[in-house]
Amino acid sequence: MLQAFTRNYQDNSTDAGYQFTFYCDICNDGVKSSFIESSTYKKKKGSRLFGQGVSLVGNLLGGTVRDLGYAAERGSNILSERFEGQSPEWQKEHEQAFIRCQNEAKAHFHRCPSCNKYVCDHCFNEDEGMCVSCAPRQEIYVAKAKAEAMKRNIDEAGQSATVWQGKIESKTTICPTCGKPAGSGKFCNNCGASMDMKTCPTCGAKNAQTVKFCNNCGTNLATAPSGKCAACGTDNPPGTRFCGNCGNKLL
Repeated sequence: MLQAFTRNYQDNSTDAGYQFTFYCDICNDGVKSSFIESSTYKKKKGSRLFGQGVSLVGNLLGGTVRDLGYAAERGSNILSERFEGQSPEWQKEHEQAFIRCQNEAKAHFHRCPSCNKYVCDHCFNEDEGMCVSCAPRQEIYVAKAKAEAMKRNIDEAGQSATVWQGKIESKTTICPTCGKPAGSGKFCNNCGASMDMKTCPTCGAKNAQTVKFCNNCGTNLATAPSGKCAACGTDNPPGTRFCGNCGNKLL
């Protein structure tokens, strides 16, 4: 089994040649080696093309047009088919190519003396001679620490900030006429009945439409004077003591 100098690599080899990609042990960015053509593939390709040439000549001499097209198509397929069941010669070439490609890729990596990782230029701190995991670049580490401190401060401020001062409680007003939720307007959303508060004729306090007795003075709101003047017949608001039209005392 091939053993790469990095902890991760990819074998891109085919029957036609050899190529490998070696990845940085920190960021996993890859460096692809040069392609090395397989000499065993070249030999096999030549022998196959020779055999196909003989077959093609036979087809030209005695074959049909259909056979000629098939022979030409098969000749082109041989050039693109992948090698299956590589020979010992191919395996030997493969190992030798791996060593060459690995030596080529090593020039693009640095070995950290602290953790022994092979890293790319981006992950190597040249000032300290170590990878950025063992020796982070000062300006980057400071910027990261400041950003993390800023996030903590924002989170802490957010925990104590008051961003809403409304009331959690909600109350549903029931219409005294239809018995359904009336909404928050002056008239019932369902039947249109007035939702104004009752005014106590004795003390002038505001009471809900469904209340029978004043919640301030106890006056019976069901039998309270309507405010209609006995002298002139003018309707005055409940709780009015003197008629607004003639001045007659209402209570």
